[in-house]
Amino acid sequence: MLLSREPIGAGPRRRDFLRVGGLALAGIDLPRLLGNETSRREVSCIVLFQNGGASQLDTFDPKPEAPSEVRGTSSAISTSVPGVRISGLLPHTAKIMHKFSVIRSMHSDEAIHERARQYIFSGTRPRNDLLQPSFGAVMSKEFGASHGLPPFVVIPERDVSAEAGFLGPAYDPFVAGNPNAKTFSVKDLTIPLGMPLEEAQARKRLLAELDAEFKSVEKSPLIDSMDEFYQKAFDLIASPAAKKAFDIGAEPEKLRDRYGRTPVGQGCLLARRLTEAGVRLTTVFQGGYDTHVEHEKNTKPIAADFDQAFPALLEDLEQRGMLSNTLVLVIGDFGRTPKINFSGGRDHWPRSFSVALAGLGVQGGRVIGKTDATASEPVDRPVTIEDLGATVYQALGINVNKEYHANGRPVRINKDGKPVHELFV
Repeated sequence: MLLSREPIGAGPRRRDFLRVGGLALAGIDLPRLLGNETSRREVSCIVLFQNGGASQLDTFDPKPEAPSEVRGTSSAISTSVPGVRISGLLPHTAKIMHKFSVIRSMHSDEAIHERARQYIFSGTRPRNDLLQPSFGAVMSKEFGASHGLPPFVVIPERDVSAEAGFLGPAYDPFVAGNPNAKTFSVKDLTIPLGMPLEEAQARKRLLAELDAEFKSVEKSPLIDSMDEFYQKAFDLIASPAAKKAFDIGAEPEKLRDRYGRTPVGQGCLLARRLTEAGVRLTTVFQGGYDTHVEHEKNTKPIAADFDQAFPALLEDLEQRGMLSNTLVLVIGDFGRTPKINFSGGRDHWPRSFSVALAGLGVQGGRVIGKTDATASEPVDRPVTIEDLGATVYQALGINVNKEYHANGRPVRINKDGKPVHELFV
């Protein structure tokens, strides 16, 4: 069964109607990304997503005493917190352990990528009849846009698991693209090449006329809500503040080098720029963690990229006085199998994995939970995905028991999660 990305019963989407008619405004796909601006709560979130699922053994839960087929060749190194060790693949991260905390006892029962991502991006177990809204979509709905910027941004590309789900396309993310690309530009902030402003305005008028015709034959709350969003789309195109926020080239070369000239490095730097400008939640995807073969060979370069970007982000946020108002969350699909397989890889392992958190009241240097001798199972303070979701919402000041409606039925944004209070006290 297909997962619903629209309010149930919403009927045909006008965007699909336009696509069939060939009348969509090329390059202008912003309205669904912008919410109302009634709330100005100054909290934000940056999510670093390790796409595919990072190994707990090669990040924050090494087991140096385990057999070689479990521990691999990576060492465990001391950190800036006495008695705490993490993977030797993360030497720069180890030096700033006092700035962030780790939950080592995360566990889940979702071993399929798509469902696992839906689960951890929303803090709510996936359903077959509708897609739960991600943290970014909930922030968009609760807090709205700020300073004319989209409230929810993904870098470099979108993922269906990190979208608005049943809340509807108005709360979907704005797609920034790859800021490490030599030709980086944000397509939706620019009128399509060769199209003069007058033509764009004429198409806007045509769109308004089509709206009226479409509404006369199809009544839908989704359609009724789109006019305001399209107006904001044009406002964003003309916004100097938006263009400035996405202009990563304005950053000093030395700072760009400090983050690393990689997709995740420049993605984290752009996330900091966007957060500083008023974006509520930015997700930076780093791929490459789905290492079913040659795990160690494939993990070392992506770990090195993360190890440069993550410390640079935390230190930059702190130096700018932003870390106290910004939650930084490092998550992935799940963990990897404790035992290396016959292809030298590690397979999916949701039963035990680690996440890292910093900022917005999270105390640094904490290690929550413990796993067994092979990082196979939690043996102390197990933490569920729902618990992580409740923790995120509590930190952001969002009611964990908040309910929205899909087809007239109440749906909670989190079900029975308990915030991990040890992170904050």
